[in-house]
Amino acid sequence: MKMHRSTSEAVVTSLAMIFGERRYADKVIEKVLKQNPRWGARDRRFIAETTYDIVRWYRLYRFLSDAGQHDYWHLLATWCVIHNVKLPPWQEFERFSAQSVRKRQGMNNLERKVRESVPDWLDERGETELGEERWTKELHALNKEAPVVLRANRLKVDSGSLQAQLADLGVTTHPVPGFDDALVLETRQNVFSIPPFKEGLFEVQDAGSQLIAPFLRVEPGMRIIDACAGAGGKTLHLAALCQNKGRIIAMDTEAWKLEELQRRARRAGASNIETRVITSAKVIKRLAESADRLLLDVPCSGMGVLKRNPDAKWKLSPEFVDGVRQIQQKILSEYSRMLKPGGLLVYATCSVLPSENEQQVEQFLLQRPDFTLVEQRHVFPSDGFDGFYMALLKKEGDQTSSAS
Repeated sequence: MKMHRSTSEAVVTSLAMIFGERRYADKVIEKVLKQNPRWGARDRRFIAETTYDIVRWYRLYRFLSDAGQHDYWHLLATWCVIHNVKLPPWQEFERFSAQSVRKRQGMNNLERKVRESVPDWLDERGETELGEERWTKELHALNKEAPVVLRANRLKVDSGSLQAQLADLGVTTHPVPGFDDALVLETRQNVFSIPPFKEGLFEVQDAGSQLIAPFLRVEPGMRIIDACAGAGGKTLHLAALCQNKGRIIAMDTEAWKLEELQRRARRAGASNIETRVITSAKVIKRLAESADRLLLDVPCSGMGVLKRNPDAKWKLSPEFVDGVRQIQQKILSEYSRMLKPGGLLVYATCSVLPSENEQQVEQFLLQRPDFTLVEQRHVFPSDGFDGFYMALLKKEGDQTSSAS
């Protein structure tokens, strides 16, 4: 592999924006790749994958190279040494010592926080909450590249037919045991431009995430509220499980996310979804005891999806995690009023921390004796996909399901 000046500069520019300006990595990559239409697929893949790799291993690479906080050229040089790529004789690499990197790379007594490349506070919190053995295992898994998983849209196609159509286009996938609709790409590639996506035959959705909608035990004809819908990945899954029958109200505090959901719903052929922006507590109160099923996929630290968003570990703070826990409890307390007696609620996060998961449910149940825990499930990064938690709660009382 030969290093090229333009793509190397693109990586360094991306790193400066991610760390120096604290921008989100996915947005940075998207912006940088648009700046030079002459880059081919190989160049674009190099820029994206190398940038993400350095972001993921930022602390380790800084240790190996003894690089300064903003010495992104030396971080790129460290990436080259680790991947056995010959360094070009560029001025930016003149004071870089590949020998020093190799020497430090051979050390076998690196602290876990350096070896697995995380901030001190995050490593301490993970061990405190999960225990040393579990945290070490999950942290290692979180540093692996996330697979690209598709969810076949049951409103239009089954996974077997979708797999065959993709294969005809040269997109090779394999099913995931235990998942009805999940297909994993054999090779990472852009699937958003191919006809099956444009026709709404599938969505890109992690396998762990695909467990949440079925966990709500929905049936066609029910009135369902997805109260933290975002751009609607789980909302669309709920619509498919309900066969477009009944009514799904997708809610969020951000109007632009619901607009994106509406676009996705049109593509997917999901016709039983309506959207409502949460502008005040009145929006919640108007829906009191109206839902047969309620999904609360609450804001969280994102500690279960760091393999997909490696820059998040450098942007998170203890204060943010503590603050988001207060938001979670507030949502559980207030939004749960929308559930009918006898109805089911799923509380879900993409975190592995018990303080955001089972401890939140325990606290809620102490305050609300009219709710009981039916079932809970953890999906850990070491299982091969993203990390999620989901708890199924039942509100006491009799329920008559309402079709719409």
